[in-house]
Amino acid sequence: MDITTMNDAVVLCQTLRLASPALPIGAYSYSQGLETAVAKGWVVDESTARDWIEGLLRLAIARLDLPLLVRLRRALATHDHARLVYWSHYLRASREARELADEDRMLGAGLLRLLGDDSWAQQACAADVPPSLPLGFAAAGLAWGLPEQAALTAYAWSWLENQVAAAMKTIPLGQSAGQRLLSGAQEPLARAVTCAAGIADDDLGALAPGFAIACAHHETQYTRLFRS
Repeated sequence: MDITTMNDAVVLCQTLRLASPALPIGAYSYSQGLETAVAKGWVVDESTARDWIEGLLRLAIARLDLPLLVRLRRALATHDHARLVYWSHYLRASREARELADEDRMLGAGLLRLLGDDSWAQQACAADVPPSLPLGFAAAGLAWGLPEQAALTAYAWSWLENQVAAAMKTIPLGQSAGQRLLSGAQEPLARAVTCAAGIADDDLGALAPGFAIACAHHETQYTRLFRS
């Protein structure tokens, strides 16, 4: 095995590691409003789950999380602290509900703790930089030697897989239906990753009011499996 092939294999392993549900940050305990959407009858089967998940992928993940991950990663890579602070606070202000903001903070902090004393994590842990999951992925991608697109793909896939798992538990759906949801979302996910770096600052922002309403209602939902 030559050096190039070995390096490619290491990058692939690190990408899979970052996208894995085994990453010890607790993402499995959040549904991001999907639990409420099921409780309200907005999502009731495989078809409506596909509409919900792929809609959020196009209107929220592709328009906010991924472009901001790009900005946070580049701010870290160039040691541009002012931009790191700006985009971190922009992301915090863009979370539509308290549970979403808390989820982002706790998952991001967990991932940064996992990185330990790594220099990228230490830069991201500055006192005036609010932790977030995109920031954690930005730091982890740099620490583990991932190209930008690989880090973006890991973020999008981990989000997708967690949403499908939440749908399987709450609707509920079988494993075959879950695999169909994952297969169907691959093209919009790849498109979101490919386009993330080209989204202008003025075009940033999620546009998913039903998602925001579901997340807000989840805070007072009587019975819950998930934390969001």
